[in-house]
Amino acid sequence: MKNHICLICILFQISAYAQSSPGARSISLGSAGAALQDVWSLQLNPAGIANIEKAIFAVGYVQHFTGTDLYTQSAGFALPLKQNVVGVHFKRYGFKEYLEQEAGVVYSRKFGNSLFLAIGFNYHYQEIKKYGSAPAFSVEAGIQYKLTDKLLLGSHISNPNNSRFNDAPGSEIPVVITFGLRYKFKDKVLMVSDIQKVLNDATDVKWGLEYKLITWFSLRCGISANPFRQYSGFGLNVQRLCIDAAVSSHPNLGMSPQLALSYEF
Repeated sequence: MKNHICLICILFQISAYAQSSPGARSISLGSAGAALQDVWSLQLNPAGIANIEKAIFAVGYVQHFTGTDLYTQSAGFALPLKQNVVGVHFKRYGFKEYLEQEAGVVYSRKFGNSLFLAIGFNYHYQEIKKYGSAPAFSVEAGIQYKLTDKLLLGSHISNPNNSRFNDAPGSEIPVVITFGLRYKFKDKVLMVSDIQKVLNDATDVKWGLEYKLITWFSLRCGISANPFRQYSGFGLNVQRLCIDAAVSSHPNLGMSPQLALSYEF
């Protein structure tokens, strides 16, 4: 029985980073976001916070695969300081027998109105009940470049130092490289797309579309290729408060609803 529990935990560990929670807006856009610019860029591509002009705080919750105990809780805070923006973020993922936590700090800076750069440092903690726990540290870096008023390109790499929890199989923290774009067709229509490569794993392609129905309400949808998943959601902007909701589907595991709130000070 213990061997079965350990195996399940390892399998969840391998999939944990695929089940990360970069905010309901990104999730509803096919989980793409290397070229997005909002507070949830803290967990997508920290270069995306460089354009933030006011302090902002965000929290989110995901119920992975309705009917299971698997969840993600996340939070982030970004503070602009002239041409610089600093941020912190936290994520808690798991269920009763297995837990992963991640806390990070990022520094982002914009150069003019076109170039945005960032670097981040993360602390990871993994615990398998009755089998112990282990910490790890990783770094990340991101860049965004605004080619035109309509087109912005982004790229992000996480864990290039190839950090891991220990020497046991399945204890690696994945090295992930992402390239993305954001294109505004009109003031009301936004498209995003990512190509994401996990080292020693398959490449994923993500695509999403956002339509601003009215000033304070947006509809979103998206897909990803590996595995094929569908996403949808909406966003509400009420003065300084932003409410985002999303749901994603997995071909074998079912639906995962998500809610995120952010407040601009």
